[in-house]
Amino acid sequence: MASSIRVKVKLSGDVAEVKSLMKHEMETGTRKDSKTGETVPAHYIKEVKAELNGAPVMTANWGPAVSKNPYFAFSVRGAKAGDTLKISWVDNKGETASEETTIS
Repeated sequence: MASSIRVKVKLSGDVAEVKSLMKHEMETGTRKDSKTGETVPAHYIKEVKAELNGAPVMTANWGPAVSKNPYFAFSVRGAKAGDTLKISWVDNKGETASEETTIS
């Protein structure tokens, strides 16, 4: 699967301001298909992780209440130019995506 995560990082001193946009349908499992009347199965991101140079800096546990194509922003202290930031997610069906960027 091609990466479904877009990441932008702005460095201010030793703090990296991270902004990410994740492409995902985020189905709750309660919506009915308008054509068939069948319930659309749940399909949502359940865990998001961020790593700085391979060391974990953040883990978020999500559920079906998060909106489609979620935007997620956070700060990482201790970052510097040249560091590698990786964001990854796993959903309730076991699908995954990740994206790495070099902080500049």
